Amino acid sequence: MKKVILIIGVVTSSFGSISCSNDFLEDPKPTDLVNQEVAFNSKEAITAVMAGIIRQSRGQYTSVDTANLGSIFFTRSLKGNDLIQSNNWFGTDYEQTNREPTYRRTLFSWKFPYELASRFTIFIEGVKASKAVMTEEERGAFLAQGYAYRAFMYFQLSLEFQQTYTYNPNLPAPPIYKDSSSLDGKPMSTMKEFYEFILADLDMAVKLGSYDRIDKSYMNKEVAYALQAQVYQVMGNWARAEEAAHNAYGGNSSAVLNAAQYGNGFNEMNNTDWLFASPQSDDQSAYYYTAIFPFTDFTTTGYRTTYVNSNFVNLFSNTDVRKLFTKMPQNDWRSYTTTKFKFNFGSDVPIIRYPEMILIEAEALYNQGKSTEAHNLLYALQKNRDASAVKSINTGSALLEEILIERRKELYGENGVEWFDAKRLRRGIIRSSNHRIVVNLTPDDKRFVLKVPQAEIDANPNIDESVNNGK
Repeated sequence: MKKVILIIGVVTSSFGSISCSNDFLEDPKPTDLVNQEVAFNSKEAITAVMAGIIRQSRGQYTSVDTANLGSIFFTRSLKGNDLIQSNNWFGTDYEQTNREPTYRRTLFSWKFPYELASRFTIFIEGVKASKAVMTEEERGAFLAQGYAYRAFMYFQLSLEFQQTYTYNPNLPAPPIYKDSSSLDGKPMSTMKEFYEFILADLDMAVKLGSYDRIDKSYMNKEVAYALQAQVYQVMGNWARAEEAAHNAYGGNSSAVLNAAQYGNGFNEMNNTDWLFASPQSDDQSAYYYTAIFPFTDFTTTGYRTTYVNSNFVNLFSNTDVRKLFTKMPQNDWRSYTTTKFKFNFGSDVPIIRYPEMILIEAEALYNQGKSTEAHNLLYALQKNRDASAVKSINTGSALLEEILIERRKELYGENGVEWFDAKRLRRGIIRSSNHRIVVNLTPDDKRFVLKVPQAEIDANPNIDESVNNGK
């Protein structure tokens, strides 16, 4: 008889074996490895719990291509037209075939977010029950981090395991676990219920959150606004997307853009443009598991397997600081590489940057009929990146296309923006003939969706094989 869900059961067991609070504070662990009294008995301990969970999010989960948040984003980046991957790590993701129920990609993309979300649920419950001496504002700030991180993990699940929200909000979505009281597997939800849960968490994160934080690997109110902007962008709620994006970057584009830093290797989270990051350090490095870096940096001893589509290279003017490409000897799909990402074992990984928020606001303004404001905001970013930029005369759908192209130029290699936009806008992906493998996705193509892992089906009595019918 199937009794314990594959994912939730492994992280909601009793708080384990570490009893010395000093040891815990010096070497933070996820909360299921310490007893609850130690984990939440002081503000310092609560901070250490969060640090331990964040460490897991950037570590070496199972393998090079299934390691951390960077693995999820790099996988999406390789499914588009702008990057080309050799037959190496992530090669089957590039080929659009790595999605079956028993495959490592599918299991990782399900298990990793759920496991982290479960830890954040325990964190939320622990902070609520904590008798540590703290103000209500301090307790709220801790809770806000937990809510924001949990919403972020559920959002990743929503993007991978069903068609986009606007396709049909009533379609089945992954199960929702609001607390840690039960080890029983829950049934599938709907996309509507899933997004209501995500937004409820983000509303709490915004309400309780602080603008302060230890560093850019921690959530704060700005990051919660940014996550709201991404979620509302997927839902097509443009008024809320505009408001949230504007709040995330503060409404002053020049204050959060620094063109001079763009070519420095994209590996330092304290750069002006960066809002939220996954840091690496010599003593806590993921080494060759940092996704984009060892694959695109051809100047180091990394994998050197990711190339750039020459058609994409041609979108950049010669005076654009983002034109960081190297012509290779080959004149085929290996014609160009990028120097945007400089690899070392301490390379920080970008998760959200302020320019994305500027471009979300521009798209939201456009979709509300505020074309002049949208164009002005777009041009502010373009002029920062290219001192010789000339404002286009585009209007209507041409202006929208310009905004979407700017998103690709600004964010390529970081978060799978091309795949993300193609899926949410229900456009499909057409690859040019100069790819190693030409695989085209039609709008709402089933290859935009990963199948529910067989291990989850086997462990959860409320989910059976029919969940993957039609996928």
